[in-house]
Amino acid sequence: MIQRLFANRLAPILPRDAGGEPWLASVIAVLCFLACLAAVGAAAADRAAHGWARELRSEATVQVRPRVGETGAEAAARAAQALASVTGVEEAAAMDRETAEALLRPWVGDAVLPDLPLPHLVTVRLDREAPASAVTLSRALAQAGVDATIDDHSLWRREVERSASLLTVLAGAAFLLTAAAAAAAIAYAVRAGMAAQDGIIETLSLNGASDGRIAGLYQVRYGLLAAGAGAAGGAAAMALVAGVRFLGGSEGLTPALPVTWSDVIMLSPSPLLAATVALVVARITVLARMKGHR
Repeated sequence: MIQRLFANRLAPILPRDAGGEPWLASVIAVLCFLACLAAVGAAAADRAAHGWARELRSEATVQVRPRVGETGAEAAARAAQALASVTGVEEAAAMDRETAEALLRPWVGDAVLPDLPLPHLVTVRLDREAPASAVTLSRALAQAGVDATIDDHSLWRREVERSASLLTVLAGAAFLLTAAAAAAAIAYAVRAGMAAQDGIIETLSLNGASDGRIAGLYQVRYGLLAAGAGAAGGAAAMALVAGVRFLGGSEGLTPALPVTWSDVIMLSPSPLLAATVALVVARITVLARMKGHR
């Protein structure tokens, strides 16, 4: 009789507001929301940082020095022609003065630009999959008789890659800390429920309920609590991320932290993860408390 009652009607025995569950569910939802945002931030930071590194890796700049009797434009044109045929180069183009002035105008203004001596540059776009090395480019220029200096952005690229790795680690650490806080809140919710219902647990045990059945009851109770809170927090984060992606176009609100639609999908397991933590903590806590009663 007791076993049948336990199997069919046990859930209503638990107080609906034991341990301040609505408040704890709110805390879990907020922490899940923050953890989701931290996860998206980590993914976006990693995407942006490595994107910067890829852009630098796929470009090079060549400063050309004209020979005696040769104009800078002619030397740059010869250099561009020599580099365009190199394997691993997609395009090489001489930069005209107007383009160079447009790049410098925000820094020096219009007053000095007409009299400012500008270097003769060639911009090189490299193959992203198999870019030509600086040595290969230098050899091609030497064979063409062009005196030039190649900047393959290796110095800047190393700094960017180092910053990218640091940014990814920091964003990942923020996510892990927030996720750990959410897990701790779930664990606290379970333990608070156990403390509030210690008498019920003991009564069920004295009336023949097995430890496994009691643990299963609390697993369901707190698993649903955490899943609901995780769903609320995850849905709020998904709505925010979707809004950022929709309003910002192809790169989100800023290229510094590009957000994609896959980031929205990435947050969908939030309720499942929260429920899993609750199930594990509930079972461990209940079985430990039952063992303490003996």
